[in-house]
Amino acid sequence: MARKKPYEDGCATAHALDLIGERWALLIVRELIPGPQRFSDLRASLPGISSNILATRLSELEDAFVIAKRILPPPAAAQVYELTEWGAELEPLVKAIGKWAAKSPTMAEGMPMSAASVMLSFRTMFNPAQAEGVRLEFDMTMNDRHHSVSVDDGRLLIVPGQLSNSKTKVVGSPDLIAGVVYGGMPLSEAERNGLIVEGDRKIFEEFATLFPLPDKAVNGCVSKDVQQS
Repeated sequence: MARKKPYEDGCATAHALDLIGERWALLIVRELIPGPQRFSDLRASLPGISSNILATRLSELEDAFVIAKRILPPPAAAQVYELTEWGAELEPLVKAIGKWAAKSPTMAEGMPMSAASVMLSFRTMFNPAQAEGVRLEFDMTMNDRHHSVSVDDGRLLIVPGQLSNSKTKVVGSPDLIAGVVYGGMPLSEAERNGLIVEGDRKIFEEFATLFPLPDKAVNGCVSKDVQQS
């Protein structure tokens, strides 16, 4: 597949679009922010992309030094893709774009989300002021991806790839978890649809209140913007 013609513009913003502006490129970066992933993991997390396009984008991002591939040591011995140190600097950009787009009046609700996109949204939409005095911890598993989650007096910590052996565990699809946190879905309804909460249910219910979405832009204006960090 032929790569689109470069912008031939001296601005670094134009060069950034040359590097990550192709369709799917930034979403691949999003999926790699939590850590290395196999080709099959990326394919499963991005169901709308074909295997050929995914292979092409990975090759382009590798050529641009945004990502690198390596072989995991035995017993895994699998090839994975990961962000380079420079590529990892894209995380604030991905978060800023997500926070900006959340104000869009045309953004469709209820669309599927991957485990990586849900966890990144938590780090994007977390409201420290609303979490003052809140202390909680639990383990969360989405699509077999484990995360240790804690809130400590206005600070959010999410550690991907590990569990803290917390007494409270949340297991379910990214869509159900996002539905509770962002879609106003009652926890009882999510449980009827397959979400599993072991331990103190109130911990996850309180957690779900810490991520208020910004008001939508109307005619390009935002009347009231929720301050978040």
